[in-house]
Formats: sequence, C-alpha cells, structure tokens
Amino acid sequence: MTAKIPWVGTSWKMHKTMAEARAFAAELGRSAFAASDAVKTFVVPAFPSIATVAGVLAGTRVLIGAQNMHWEDEGAWTGEVSPLMVTDCGAELVELGHSERRGFFNETDETVALKVEAALRHGLMALICVGDTIAEYEAGATAEVLATQARRALARVGRQAQGRALIAYEPVWSIGDHGVPASPEFADEQHRRLKVVAAEVAGAELPIIYGGSVNLQNCRDFALQPHIDGLFVGRAAWDAGDFIAILDRVVGALRR
Repeated sequence: MTAKIPWVGTSWKMHKTMAEARAFAAELGRSAFAASDAVKTFVVPAFPSIATVAGVLAGTRVLIGAQNMHWEDEGAWTGEVSPLMVTDCGAELVELGHSERRGFFNETDETVALKVEAALRHGLMALICVGDTIAEYEAGATAEVLATQARRALARVGRQAQGRALIAYEPVWSIGDHGVPASPEFADEQHRRLKVVAAEVAGAELPIIYGGSVNLQNCRDFALQPHIDGLFVGRAAWDAGDFIAILDRVVGALRR
C-alpha cells in the first residue's frame, strides 16, 4: 500500500516582520522538506511578506499562499487585494473563509464562493476553511454546518474544483490561545463526511486537512487517521525549527 502524501502547512496570521519572514523561509529552504515529494508543504505569510518568502523559496517544492483576497480583479475596493496581485507576488494558493474572516470581517458563504471562483479562474489553489462554533458542536450540528459551508463554497465551481481546491476543517473552538483540539477520531469522522459532500458537488473527493491546536505532540495522531489528508498548523509552526519537526514527525509516521 502506497503511503499517502499529506498536505502540511502553516498560516502566520498577523505575525512576522519582513526580516523574520525571510529567516523562516531560509531555514525551511535549507531543510530536506524543501525538495521532498513525501509531503506537500505550504506556507501562508502575511501580505507584505509574500513576495519575499516566495523569492527565498523559489525553486523548492514549497507552495506559498495568501491569507485572503477579493473576488474582483481590480476596482474601488480600498484596503483589498485582488487575485492578480496575489499571483503577481508569487503565491500559488489562497486561504479563504477562515472563521476569523467570517467572524470579524463579516464574510459570508456567498463571498467565500465568489472568492473560490476567482481563485480557480486565476490558477490559484483554493484552501477553503470550514468550521463549527462551540454552540454548534454542543448541539450536535457539526456535520450539518460543515456540509452547508462546503456546498456553498464549491457551488460556483463544481467539477472545476477537482485538483484545484482543498478543504481545511478548523473547529472554531479549537483555534486561538484557548483552543482545544478535536479528538483525532472526531476530526476523522467529519473529514469522512466532508469527502462525501465534496464528491457530490465537485464530482470527486477533495483533500481535507485538519487545523485546530495541532502541535508536535498530536500531529502524528491526526495524520494517521484514514480520512485526514494533512494538517494546517497555527502557532506551533511559527518557529521554522518547530515546523520542520512537525513535518518530520508526520512524514515519518506515514512511512512506517
């Protein structure tokens, strides 16, 4: 049986100066994982650092992403960044629909769908975030909430999403300073259900990765679950050495 090749990445949120971003990228670029085909590594810097990180990691297998973008190519959208600008900076992937964007910046399922459509139109890999709140989790509504978010995010692209989109399940109650990780078994069951939903809309299963208080201690347990196709790591991967250690542990676990 061939070992699965996981997606493993990190988003820096609103962290790292240009110098810090450059140093992180340089250390990752010197690691074995910069050229490895055993893992699909990606890094999502803050907007000002995208071009710098992309330049340092040019020629490696590491994908560079953006944390958000607008759906229009240009226009009177003060403070926004277009898909053309994202690709011009060297990004190949864009994170869309994160719960912080939904909660603090009023993003809706409809705007996420518009952004997914724009991402694919411009050749970007769409990393679609879905997640349940603690109230939804306690009400037993997780599967329904995730299915609705995924269906609506993919509604405008359908089969075009095949090979061009992946979904990150990030429970809202698992991220942030006081987040508690989902159990690997619970996360795996949500991924199994999401794969069915994605196949209904896109005509094929899409990769589903887990994010939510992932760290060096639990990354292996999540990665070994049959329906979890990778990990989206937060603060535990903001130090390059720690990120490399997580990559090493995940790849090592899947090769056994």
